Amino acid sequence: METLCSALVFPSFRIRTSAFSKCGIRASIAVEQQTSQTKVALLRIGTRGSPLALAQAYETRDKLMASHAELAEEGAIQIVIIKTTGDKILSQPLADIGGKGLFTKEIDEALINGDIDIAVHSMKDVPTYLPDKTILPCNLPREDVRDAFISLSAASLADLPSGSIVGTASLRRKSQILHRYPSLNVEENFRGNVQTRLRKLSEGIVQATLLALAGLKRLNMTENVTSILSIDDMLPAVAQGAIGIACRSNDDKMAEYLASLNHEETRLAVSCERAFLEKLEGSCRTPIAGYASRNEDGNCLFRGLVASPDGIRVLETSRIGPYAFEDMIKMGKDAGEELLSRAGPGFFSR
Repeated sequence: METLCSALVFPSFRIRTSAFSKCGIRASIAVEQQTSQTKVALLRIGTRGSPLALAQAYETRDKLMASHAELAEEGAIQIVIIKTTGDKILSQPLADIGGKGLFTKEIDEALINGDIDIAVHSMKDVPTYLPDKTILPCNLPREDVRDAFISLSAASLADLPSGSIVGTASLRRKSQILHRYPSLNVEENFRGNVQTRLRKLSEGIVQATLLALAGLKRLNMTENVTSILSIDDMLPAVAQGAIGIACRSNDDKMAEYLASLNHEETRLAVSCERAFLEKLEGSCRTPIAGYASRNEDGNCLFRGLVASPDGIRVLETSRIGPYAFEDMIKMGKDAGEELLSRAGPGFFSR
């Protein structure tokens, strides 16, 4: 298993805050400028306010500035922070407060109402349906899809003593952990941004946690990683590591801007995975994992998984076919239909 940190026991986590502070300050200035400047921005980016969400918004802004001269002018692009339901309610598991759309609903409303021009999302937060009057034509190049294991006392999940508590807000992670390591305990309401989760870990609330490696890379925080789980050990969430950018369906100018940023290989992979998820009608109450990638022959390899939350029952399948949109959509749907049939009635309502 690949390891990014040589030491197994850390005296403390080296959490970088300067970059986040800078993002927060820049974002605050951007919002302030929107209300105080007479000059109207050419493009307003809507985003959540977490350090990771801001990092993704600034990545989008920088790519737009590099691709379009008019957007490189000072004040041409502004960042608008929008607080979502998922950000407001942190005391309950995601499954108990609605699941789908918790981190996108308010941003989508701002887009439809014309308060922003484009919306930047983590694709794994985006429901399989899109609101009317919006399209999502752009995915940025995908980051590493794997999950990172972080602990102060163990090198991997296998090294954790029986009874150790692993913190996660993901039923997908919980079910796969318990399937392989039934002697471990999982705290499933381990919510908050990356910094909050690392603080809880350092305070001893849990003995380990899993976080998306993509987010840690975008935050320049990989020094906190103890080890990285392979795809075989932990199949990722649908669309993990992918950034999606939406605009209004009647806004040709924004669609043109986004077309210049789209990474087609990522878009096709995400489309395949989301077709699988849509067929399963998955929610935060159902542990579902799916990953589409290009294999050494240039074809699409799709792997899908559904599980019971306790990890006792795990069903997996895979497909190989041409790396082309229609074929990949068909693979995702077909894999979903197979697992629905194998799971049987009642499996997804537990």
